[in-house]
Amino acid sequence: MGPTGASTGAALDSGRLHGQVLTPGGWMNAAVAWAKGRITSVEGHRRAQEDRSEGAPALIVPGFIDLHVHGGGGRDTMQGQDAVQTLARLHARHGTTSLLATTMTAPLSEVETALADLAPHCHGRAAQSARVLGVHLEGPYISPDRLGAQPPHARPAALQEILRMHEIAPIRVLTLAPEMPGNLALIPQLVAAGIRVQIGHTRASYEEALQALQAGACGFTHLFNAMSPMQSRAPGAAGAALAHAQHAELIPDLLHVHPGAIRAALRAVPGLFAVTDATAAAGMPDGTYPLGQQMVHKCMGGVRLADGTLAGSALTMDQALRNLVAIGLSVSQACSRVSSVAAGYLGLSDRGLIARGAWADLVVLHPGSLEIEQVVVEGEAIDRCAAD
Repeated sequence: MGPTGASTGAALDSGRLHGQVLTPGGWMNAAVAWAKGRITSVEGHRRAQEDRSEGAPALIVPGFIDLHVHGGGGRDTMQGQDAVQTLARLHARHGTTSLLATTMTAPLSEVETALADLAPHCHGRAAQSARVLGVHLEGPYISPDRLGAQPPHARPAALQEILRMHEIAPIRVLTLAPEMPGNLALIPQLVAAGIRVQIGHTRASYEEALQALQAGACGFTHLFNAMSPMQSRAPGAAGAALAHAQHAELIPDLLHVHPGAIRAALRAVPGLFAVTDATAAAGMPDGTYPLGQQMVHKCMGGVRLADGTLAGSALTMDQALRNLVAIGLSVSQACSRVSSVAAGYLGLSDRGLIARGAWADLVVLHPGSLEIEQVVVEGEAIDRCAAD
């Protein structure tokens, strides 16, 4: 479970919002009230669907949950120190109310240093920031043949070093290539330690990926990207995901995955959820930014290495939602993919929904454009005009 205590350093005032509210039971024309960071009431009457006509009340939806975030606002998780606070502030302004800070493949000493700097942010939320729920350890336990934009420091997994890092900062999700020597055998032990294992950055065959799922792996990291592709006679890791996975990440920036492939994945994977895979370039102008040990280049909405390889993204979750709606999802369907599905995946019963007793994590959207009008994180109104 995620943190349940009061936030540190944030003023949790009472508040109230009225509009078209997306509740677990559907849309309501209602008022949402909260105190001390928690929703105290949702009162109103049921509506069949959201009204996106001109002059309709604003849409109030659950705060977005991003389980794969490397950076934002010019800073990268691997930089340590106050980098995580900067990226958590940037993404909060775009509707992300909780996230997993995500590491890069690097020498273990560098990963451990980043985790040590990150740890305090996992135990208390800074003002004007998204809640950091823990860590997504993406590498170094991946395939050297499917690095994508990861630096060349892949290595087989070792249980004791993972558990040591888990003690430094809580690892909620770990990306692993199951075909690497010894990795498959470690999956049950990692799951027993409370770590969700995802298959990713892998050249695994269909059969190897299926073995990993049977051993306890519970998802796939950025489906279709940096994994063995699906072919008619060699389904690969992507085929195993479509055939068997209950959960998988997907980056809906419309660069990493074609809209048709997104729709195929939505039909095949019940618990498909959106992630940004955002880099330091998120929320920043075109230019050059750090991604772990490497520099990446933001141009024309994408982020790439010098050789043109996609290297994470500049995506924010509000744009992810708008992209999903643009390819044909309803607002409520898109909201589930950027919020409630990820909450369920992490076992969080008090996030990703608007209901009495849940955290007051709320996003107010213009009913026509779906642009953000207001964000509330654990009862705190976010100043969307603030500069870091």
